[in-house]
Amino acid sequence: MIVGVPKEIMDHEFRVGMTIQGVRELAECGHVVLVESGAGSGSDFSDDDYRKAGGEIVHQREELYARAEMIVKVKEPQAEEYSLLREGQIIFCFLHLAAHPQLLEELISRGVVGIAYETVQEEDGSLPLLAPMSEVAGRMAPQIGAHYLEKLNGGRGILISGATGVAPANVLILGAGIAGTNAAIVATGLEAHVLVLDKDMRKLKYLEHFLHGRISTLMSSIMTVEETAAEADLIIGAILVPGARTPQIITDEMVKSMKPGSVIIDISIDQGGCCATSRMTTHSDPVYLRHQVVHYCVGNIPAAVPRTSTFALANVTLPYIMEIANLGLREAARRDSSLARGINVIEGEVVSSPVAESLGLKHRPLNELIPGTIG
Repeated sequence: MIVGVPKEIMDHEFRVGMTIQGVRELAECGHVVLVESGAGSGSDFSDDDYRKAGGEIVHQREELYARAEMIVKVKEPQAEEYSLLREGQIIFCFLHLAAHPQLLEELISRGVVGIAYETVQEEDGSLPLLAPMSEVAGRMAPQIGAHYLEKLNGGRGILISGATGVAPANVLILGAGIAGTNAAIVATGLEAHVLVLDKDMRKLKYLEHFLHGRISTLMSSIMTVEETAAEADLIIGAILVPGARTPQIITDEMVKSMKPGSVIIDISIDQGGCCATSRMTTHSDPVYLRHQVVHYCVGNIPAAVPRTSTFALANVTLPYIMEIANLGLREAARRDSSLARGINVIEGEVVSSPVAESLGLKHRPLNELIPGTIG
């Protein structure tokens, strides 16, 4: 198979879809790996590193897309890349289609096979390709929040840890999944007062046990969110419904009730955001004020630490890439149900029910298009 690794063009996106180790693995199996010149520079991989690993350096993005049977990247294709996509081509990356209906329309109309990292799902419900980036984003959120709580950065002028005789910041974390758990770990380490809300009692019990009672937990409800948001200095939104648009559990009125200079970090923004006042921002222009509350809604938070993030992501994506390259997509999907769940669009049809439901569309069961796979 011919696999293409383009350079990411999203704002300040320094990650790359494949490490030199991945290129070597594919090349050893007889596959051709095309790497766009400069694709790995943000993660400290040179063109020469990829060439030595067995990759072919391509200087024109158009050539890479024209030749590659499968495109492996990090973030969803940007508008400039839509015209490069072609029928039957596989795109394997974060797609977040529930929040990007225009991209979905392009994949459908062009007959592209869209496989989303965020919907590759094991039988137990775990999301192996989303997990490492959720971990990174979760761990970064408290330190980002601490930065924007500083007066010079638009915040209330609060030290997240407090000081002797001075209370620490109140950090409210919405969601006790991987991102929320890692946010809680770091926020607790920073000595903040941490409160985590979730609807899953098992996750809350695990967090309390894991952090030895150093955090507080509450079952999430409209009233609980309303009351705790008003008291929070920093809210970290880490809500996830796999494949679907994130429910907005922080309303405009709740944001109005927050203290001026408080901060919201909406990790969920790549799936639409969990706050009614959230809108996507970039690393070059990361924050804005709404109701005197600082909003940080960057859609690719882990791109700020690309070396760590690229390795963390590539460690888990490579086995699936190898599976597709060695077996072909259809046979790989028949053998691996977790990969099959990752297929969002194929042959001009939406086959992911969460994506379809989020956008009010009908979906077609995957096994009607690839017999022998999941329904």
